Amino acid sequence: MQWLGYVGLAALALCWIPQSIETIKLGRCNVNSTFLILSAVGSSTLAFYAFSINDTVFTLLNTLTTAGAIINIYYKMFPR
Repeated sequence: MQWLGYVGLAALALCWIPQSIETIKLGRCNVNSTFLILSAVGSSTLAFYAFSINDTVFTLLNTLTTAGAIINIYYKMFPR
């Protein structure tokens, strides 16, 4: 069943890619600030937790989703 975890990881991590590309192209982020902050806090704390229990799938998932949220937060705070 671990493959199912990797499918979920790929889907959730990949969903940030089109949003982040659009954000970078536009030079600003149109996503709700509260959503971005909660997403970054939630995924970063879950990444630390997953790392502490040695769960590779959820460590990768939450690290990648944190990165996506941070990219969008940066452009939300510092638009071009």
